Amino acid sequence: MTNRLFFLLILLLLPVGAIAQYTEMINTNRPGVSQGAFSVGKKVLQFESGISIGKEKHNLLQTESNIFSWDYIARYGVWKEEFEVSIMGSFQRNNVTDTQGQGLERTFSNFRSNTLGAKYLIYDPYRKKELEGFNLYSWKANYRWQWSDLIPAVSIYAGANFDFADNPFSPEPESTISPKVVLSTQNNWIGGFVLVTNIIADRITTDFPSYGYIITLTYATNDYFSVFLENHGFKSDFYADQLLRGGVASLVNDNFHVDLSVTVNFKDTPSVFYGRIGMAYRF
Repeated sequence: MTNRLFFLLILLLLPVGAIAQYTEMINTNRPGVSQGAFSVGKKVLQFESGISIGKEKHNLLQTESNIFSWDYIARYGVWKEEFEVSIMGSFQRNNVTDTQGQGLERTFSNFRSNTLGAKYLIYDPYRKKELEGFNLYSWKANYRWQWSDLIPAVSIYAGANFDFADNPFSPEPESTISPKVVLSTQNNWIGGFVLVTNIIADRITTDFPSYGYIITLTYATNDYFSVFLENHGFKSDFYADQLLRGGVASLVNDNFHVDLSVTVNFKDTPSVFYGRIGMAYRF
Protein backbone atom coordinates (compact mmCIF):
# COMPACT_ATOMS: atom_id res chain seq x y z
CA MET A 1 0.00 0.00 0.00
CA THR A 2 1.48 3.33 -0.97
CA ASN A 3 2.75 5.16 2.08
CA ARG A 4 2.80 8.73 0.78
CA LEU A 5 0.18 9.80 -1.72
CA PHE A 6 0.60 13.31 -3.03
CA PHE A 7 -2.96 14.48 -3.68
CA LEU A 8 -2.74 18.27 -4.14
CA LEU A 9 -6.34 19.02 -4.97
CA ILE A 10 -9.96 19.90 -3.65
CA LEU A 11 -13.28 21.81 -4.12
CA LEU A 12 -16.01 23.05 -1.85
CA LEU A 13 -18.68 24.14 -4.29
CA LEU A 14 -20.86 25.96 -1.84
CA PRO A 15 -22.75 28.36 -4.08
CA VAL A 16 -22.05 32.06 -3.76
CA GLY A 17 -25.13 34.16 -3.17
CA ALA A 18 -27.57 31.31 -2.53
CA ILE A 19 -30.74 32.24 -0.68
CA ALA A 20 -32.76 29.06 -0.99
CA GLN A 21 -31.14 25.91 0.33
CA TYR A 22 -31.56 24.01 -2.95
CA THR A 23 -29.11 25.35 -5.52
CA GLU A 24 -28.42 24.73 -9.19
CA MET A 25 -25.04 23.21 -8.26
CA ILE A 26 -24.55 20.60 -5.57
CA ASN A 27 -24.07 22.00 -2.05
CA THR A 28 -21.49 19.72 -0.41
CA ASN A 29 -19.42 19.79 2.76
CA ARG A 30 -16.54 18.15 0.90
CA PRO A 31 -13.70 18.15 0.29
CA GLY A 32 -12.84 19.41 3.79
CA VAL A 33 -14.41 18.15 7.00
CA SER A 34 -16.19 21.33 8.10
CA GLN A 35 -19.98 21.73 7.90
CA GLY A 36 -21.32 24.60 5.84
CA ALA A 37 -24.23 26.61 7.21
CA PHE A 38 -26.68 25.66 4.45
CA SER A 39 -28.65 22.44 4.07
CA VAL A 40 -29.11 20.39 0.90
CA GLY A 41 -32.71 21.54 0.36
CA LYS A 42 -36.13 20.13 1.13
CA LYS A 43 -36.70 16.56 -0.13
CA VAL A 44 -33.13 16.39 -1.47
CA LEU A 45 -31.08 13.25 -0.76
CA GLN A 46 -27.30 13.53 -0.99
CA PHE A 47 -24.39 11.15 -0.40
CA GLU A 48 -20.80 12.23 0.27
CA SER A 49 -17.93 9.79 0.70
CA GLY A 50 -14.17 9.47 0.51
CA ILE A 51 -11.23 7.09 0.91
CA SER A 52 -8.00 8.04 2.68
CA ILE A 53 -4.62 6.30 2.61
CA GLY A 54 -1.65 7.48 4.63
CA LYS A 55 1.00 7.03 7.27
CA GLU A 56 1.48 7.93 10.92
CA LYS A 57 4.84 7.87 12.73
CA HIS A 58 4.99 8.03 16.53
CA ASN A 59 8.46 8.94 17.84
CA LEU A 60 7.75 8.17 21.50
CA LEU A 61 6.11 4.80 20.89
CA GLN A 62 8.51 4.11 18.01
CA THR A 63 5.80 2.85 15.69
CA GLU A 64 4.82 3.37 12.06
CA SER A 65 1.22 2.89 10.97
CA ASN A 66 -0.21 2.44 7.50
CA ILE A 67 -3.74 3.82 7.51
CA PHE A 68 -6.78 3.08 5.37
CA SER A 69 -10.06 4.83 6.12
CA TRP A 70 -13.48 5.34 4.58
CA ASP A 71 -15.73 8.26 5.50
CA TYR A 72 -19.36 8.78 4.60
CA ILE A 73 -22.26 11.23 4.99
CA ALA A 74 -25.91 10.78 3.98
CA ARG A 75 -27.92 14.05 4.11
CA TYR A 76 -31.64 14.59 3.58
CA GLY A 77 -33.63 17.83 3.63
CA VAL A 78 -36.93 17.64 5.53
CA TRP A 79 -39.58 19.96 6.95
CA LYS A 80 -38.07 23.23 5.72
CA GLU A 81 -35.44 24.39 3.24
CA GLU A 82 -33.27 25.32 6.22
CA PHE A 83 -33.38 21.90 7.91
CA GLU A 84 -31.60 18.63 7.20
CA VAL A 85 -30.98 15.32 8.95
CA SER A 86 -27.81 13.32 8.43
CA ILE A 87 -25.82 10.29 9.39
CA MET A 88 -22.05 10.53 9.15
CA GLY A 89 -19.09 8.46 10.20
CA SER A 90 -15.77 6.86 9.33
CA PHE A 91 -14.22 3.40 9.40
CA GLN A 92 -10.46 2.98 9.80
CA ARG A 93 -7.92 0.15 9.53
CA ASN A 94 -4.43 0.52 11.04
CA ASN A 95 -1.46 -1.72 10.28
CA VAL A 96 1.09 -0.87 13.00
CA THR A 97 4.79 -1.82 12.93
CA ASP A 98 7.11 -1.47 15.93
CA THR A 99 10.28 0.16 14.62
CA GLN A 100 12.41 -1.18 17.48
CA GLY A 101 13.36 -4.77 18.21
CA GLN A 102 11.97 -7.40 15.85
CA GLY A 103 9.56 -5.07 14.09
CA LEU A 104 6.40 -6.82 15.21
CA GLU A 105 3.20 -5.96 13.36
CA ARG A 106 -0.41 -5.77 14.50
CA THR A 107 -3.60 -4.79 12.72
CA PHE A 108 -6.85 -3.42 14.10
CA SER A 109 -9.94 -1.76 12.65
CA ASN A 110 -13.24 -0.25 13.74
CA PHE A 111 -15.48 2.76 13.28
CA ARG A 112 -13.87 5.99 14.46
CA SER A 113 -17.29 7.62 14.57
CA ASN A 114 -20.97 7.19 13.76
CA THR A 115 -23.16 10.22 14.36
CA LEU A 116 -26.86 10.78 13.72
CA GLY A 117 -27.90 14.43 13.79
CA ALA A 118 -29.75 17.41 12.36
CA LYS A 119 -28.78 20.93 11.24
CA TYR A 120 -30.90 24.08 11.10
CA LEU A 121 -30.07 27.41 9.46
CA ILE A 122 -30.68 30.07 12.11
CA TYR A 123 -29.78 33.19 10.13
CA ASP A 124 -29.33 33.84 6.41
CA PRO A 125 -28.12 37.36 5.47
CA TYR A 126 -28.20 36.49 1.76
CA ARG A 127 -31.98 36.10 1.79
CA LYS A 128 -32.38 39.76 2.69
CA LYS A 129 -29.95 40.81 -0.04
CA GLU A 130 -31.85 38.76 -2.61
CA LEU A 131 -35.16 40.27 -1.60
CA GLU A 132 -33.69 43.77 -1.91
CA GLY A 133 -32.46 42.93 -5.42
CA PHE A 134 -29.76 44.61 -7.49
CA ASN A 135 -29.21 48.32 -7.64
CA LEU A 136 -30.10 49.04 -11.26
CA TYR A 137 -28.32 52.39 -11.17
CA SER A 138 -24.92 51.40 -9.76
CA TRP A 139 -22.68 48.49 -10.72
CA LYS A 140 -20.26 49.55 -7.98
CA ALA A 141 -22.95 49.36 -5.31
CA ASN A 142 -23.71 45.77 -6.29
CA TYR A 143 -20.15 44.44 -6.48
CA ARG A 144 -18.02 46.44 -4.06
CA TRP A 145 -17.03 45.02 -0.71
CA GLN A 146 -19.21 46.19 2.19
CA TRP A 147 -18.98 45.84 5.97
CA SER A 148 -22.20 43.84 5.87
CA ASP A 149 -20.30 41.13 3.97
CA LEU A 150 -18.68 40.20 7.28
CA ILE A 151 -22.05 39.04 8.64
CA PRO A 152 -22.22 35.27 8.04
CA ALA A 153 -25.01 32.76 7.67
CA VAL A 154 -25.31 30.81 10.93
CA SER A 155 -26.53 27.27 11.63
CA ILE A 156 -26.58 24.90 14.58
CA TYR A 157 -26.01 21.13 14.40
CA ALA A 158 -26.88 18.66 17.16
CA GLY A 159 -26.22 14.95 16.99
CA ALA A 160 -25.66 11.73 18.91
CA ASN A 161 -22.44 9.71 18.69
CA PHE A 162 -22.75 5.92 18.77
CA ASP A 163 -19.46 4.33 19.91
CA PHE A 164 -19.02 0.57 20.14
CA ALA A 165 -17.41 -1.41 22.97
CA ASP A 166 -13.77 -2.51 22.75
CA ASN A 167 -13.08 0.10 20.08
CA PRO A 168 -9.35 0.91 19.77
CA PHE A 169 -10.23 4.39 18.50
CA SER A 170 -12.39 5.24 21.52
CA PRO A 171 -11.20 5.91 25.11
CA GLU A 172 -14.42 4.43 26.50
CA PRO A 173 -14.29 0.64 27.10
CA GLU A 174 -18.07 0.23 26.89
CA SER A 175 -20.59 1.16 24.20
CA THR A 176 -21.65 4.78 24.66
CA ILE A 177 -24.06 7.34 23.22
CA SER A 178 -22.93 10.94 23.61
CA PRO A 179 -23.91 14.36 22.21
CA LYS A 180 -22.16 16.44 19.58
CA VAL A 181 -22.88 20.13 18.91
CA VAL A 182 -21.50 22.27 16.06
CA LEU A 183 -21.98 26.00 15.48
CA SER A 184 -21.35 26.79 11.79
CA THR A 185 -20.90 30.14 10.07
CA GLN A 186 -20.51 30.78 6.35
CA ASN A 187 -19.51 33.87 4.37
CA ASN A 188 -20.03 33.87 0.59
CA TRP A 189 -17.89 36.71 -0.74
CA ILE A 190 -17.78 38.36 -4.14
CA GLY A 191 -14.94 36.96 -6.23
CA GLY A 192 -15.53 33.28 -5.50
CA PHE A 193 -14.34 33.09 -1.88
CA VAL A 194 -16.25 31.09 0.74
CA LEU A 195 -15.23 31.08 4.42
CA VAL A 196 -16.69 28.42 6.73
CA THR A 197 -16.00 28.18 10.45
CA ASN A 198 -17.08 25.48 12.91
CA ILE A 199 -16.97 25.54 16.71
CA ILE A 200 -17.32 21.97 17.99
CA ALA A 201 -18.15 20.32 21.32
CA ASP A 202 -18.02 16.53 21.00
CA ARG A 203 -18.72 13.62 23.38
CA ILE A 204 -19.35 16.21 26.09
CA THR A 205 -21.07 13.83 28.54
CA THR A 206 -18.21 11.29 28.57
CA ASP A 207 -14.99 11.23 30.60
CA PHE A 208 -13.11 12.39 27.50
CA PRO A 209 -14.95 15.37 25.97
CA SER A 210 -13.38 16.97 22.91
CA TYR A 211 -13.48 20.64 21.89
CA GLY A 212 -12.28 22.07 18.63
CA TYR A 213 -12.61 24.33 15.63
CA ILE A 214 -12.39 24.14 11.84
CA ILE A 215 -11.69 27.06 9.48
CA THR A 216 -12.11 26.39 5.76
CA LEU A 217 -11.35 28.89 2.98
CA THR A 218 -12.42 27.96 -0.54
CA TYR A 219 -11.73 29.81 -3.78
CA ALA A 220 -13.74 28.97 -6.89
CA THR A 221 -11.61 29.74 -9.94
CA ASN A 222 -14.66 29.18 -12.14
CA ASP A 223 -18.02 27.37 -12.00
CA TYR A 224 -16.38 23.94 -12.17
CA PHE A 225 -13.09 24.10 -10.27
CA SER A 226 -12.08 25.17 -6.76
CA VAL A 227 -9.16 25.05 -4.35
CA PHE A 228 -9.28 25.07 -0.58
CA LEU A 229 -7.21 25.36 2.60
CA GLU A 230 -8.42 24.14 5.99
CA ASN A 231 -7.13 24.34 9.57
CA HIS A 232 -8.58 21.87 12.07
CA GLY A 233 -7.70 21.89 15.75
CA PHE A 234 -9.13 19.80 18.59
CA LYS A 235 -8.20 18.88 22.15
CA SER A 236 -9.20 16.21 24.65
CA ASP A 237 -7.49 14.16 27.35
CA PHE A 238 -7.47 11.23 24.90
CA TYR A 239 -5.92 12.95 21.86
CA ALA A 240 -5.17 16.47 20.64
CA ASP A 241 -3.87 17.67 17.29
CA GLN A 242 -3.83 20.45 14.73
CA LEU A 243 -4.31 19.39 11.12
CA LEU A 244 -3.78 21.27 7.88
CA ARG A 245 -5.66 20.19 4.75
CA GLY A 246 -5.51 21.45 1.21
CA GLY A 247 -6.40 20.48 -2.31
CA VAL A 248 -8.76 20.89 -5.25
CA ALA A 249 -12.04 19.55 -6.62
CA SER A 250 -14.12 19.58 -9.73
CA LEU A 251 -17.81 19.70 -10.56
CA VAL A 252 -18.49 16.93 -13.08
CA ASN A 253 -22.09 18.10 -13.47
CA ASP A 254 -24.61 20.00 -11.37
CA ASN A 255 -25.23 16.95 -9.15
CA PHE A 256 -21.82 15.25 -9.05
CA HIS A 257 -18.61 16.46 -7.39
CA VAL A 258 -15.15 14.84 -7.11
CA ASP A 259 -12.18 15.93 -5.02
CA LEU A 260 -8.59 15.20 -3.98
CA SER A 261 -6.78 16.45 -0.88
CA VAL A 262 -3.88 15.99 1.52
CA THR A 263 -3.74 16.22 5.33
CA VAL A 264 -0.62 16.91 7.42
CA ASN A 265 0.13 17.95 11.00
CA PHE A 266 2.98 19.59 12.89
CA LYS A 267 4.02 17.13 15.61
CA ASP A 268 5.63 13.70 15.88
CA THR A 269 3.37 11.97 18.43
CA PRO A 270 2.28 10.99 15.84
CA SER A 271 3.15 12.75 12.61
CA VAL A 272 0.35 12.46 10.05
CA PHE A 273 0.24 12.37 6.25
CA TYR A 274 -2.93 11.32 4.41
CA GLY A 275 -4.06 11.42 0.82
CA ARG A 276 -7.81 11.51 0.25
CA ILE A 277 -10.08 11.08 -2.77
CA GLY A 278 -13.82 11.55 -2.62
CA MET A 279 -17.10 12.38 -4.26
CA ALA A 280 -20.55 13.79 -3.57
CA TYR A 281 -23.76 12.97 -5.45
CA ARG A 282 -27.18 14.61 -5.20
CA PHE A 283 -30.40 12.82 -6.19
